[in-house]
Amino acid sequence: MALPTAETPLYNHPLPDIEQWLRDQGCQQDPEEPHCWHMQTAAWQADLTLDIDSLVVRYIKADSTGQNIQRVFKYSLSRQDLEEAIFAGP
Repeated sequence: MALPTAETPLYNHPLPDIEQWLRDQGCQQDPEEPHCWHMQTAAWQADLTLDIDSLVVRYIKADSTGQNIQRVFKYSLSRQDLEEAIFAGP
């Protein structure tokens, strides 16, 4: 199944498409909490949570003091905008 265009707001994507998109980005779904995802790159790692009206991203030990950085992205943003904002890292 093809994803809607990248300019489509995330709230217009069916849940299976959102889950596939996260897998395509390298995220791994938590088997016990399916709304929670984890991503790790060579430079950073993050926990992503599919909330009711937003995608919550918590970058682990992301700032210079080792603190986590949390960002919240509304589903009204396009998939392309979310990709650029989230997967560029903290």
